[in-house]
Amino acid sequence: MVRPAMTMRSDTGKDETADFGFRRVEARAKAGLVRQVFDSVAPKYDLMNDLMSAGIHRLWKTALIDALAPRPGQCFVDVAGGTGDIALRILARLKGATAGTVTVCDINAEMLKVGRDRAIDRSLLTGVAWTCGDAEALPFPDGGFDAYTIAFGLRNVTRIERALREARRVLKPGGRFLCLEFSRMVVPGLDRVYNAYSFAVLPALGQFVAGDREAYRYLAESIRKFPDQESLCEKMRAAGFGQVSYRNLSGGIAALHSGWRI
Repeated sequence: MVRPAMTMRSDTGKDETADFGFRRVEARAKAGLVRQVFDSVAPKYDLMNDLMSAGIHRLWKTALIDALAPRPGQCFVDVAGGTGDIALRILARLKGATAGTVTVCDINAEMLKVGRDRAIDRSLLTGVAWTCGDAEALPFPDGGFDAYTIAFGLRNVTRIERALREARRVLKPGGRFLCLEFSRMVVPGLDRVYNAYSFAVLPALGQFVAGDREAYRYLAESIRKFPDQESLCEKMRAAGFGQVSYRNLSGGIAALHSGWRI
């Protein structure tokens, strides 16, 4: 059980809270609650991604890599990428671990362990680094990366605006930011089916496969609390990104947002 921490106060002196699914919790407590969720599901995380999306998440991630268009010699950071799915896809596109470098940064040590084990199983011992760190306070110097990716992780941070500012900080001038995240449906009528699946089937599947119903209930709730496509664009611009755009995937179930450090 995660014990609530001391309430954080904002610059205005008001107590800060944050969304944790449909609940409001003390801002200081959210990171610990999220960590608890991913500690629980880490061993089955990738299997659950395949099952709950019928494999469609692989197409979404291919779209991210296509948009990224990685080139040899570039340095990449994949934040909230503990299992290494995006990092290993980047290296595969570069035709080998020596063709570029990818740093995986995740706040959850259990997820990173899964990712390191996967890389070792594929004999990828160079070209990828594993760092435990917070998206809101990245342990990297300014301007060190050509591109920053984050897939299905931004909705789990406590303060999205702070994470976006950190993303811009660690990018080189002209560096690319790409965020793949669940978003808002744009196909009329499909949202009812999607909601029924999310709140009935998904938690049951989580219980059966990962042994944790509540983790996948949180997943469904966190998607609904995440900013819609245009709202995220506004937050990206406020953080200092230019040429901000997005592309809906599968009718808006997911969206791929893009921006450049200017």
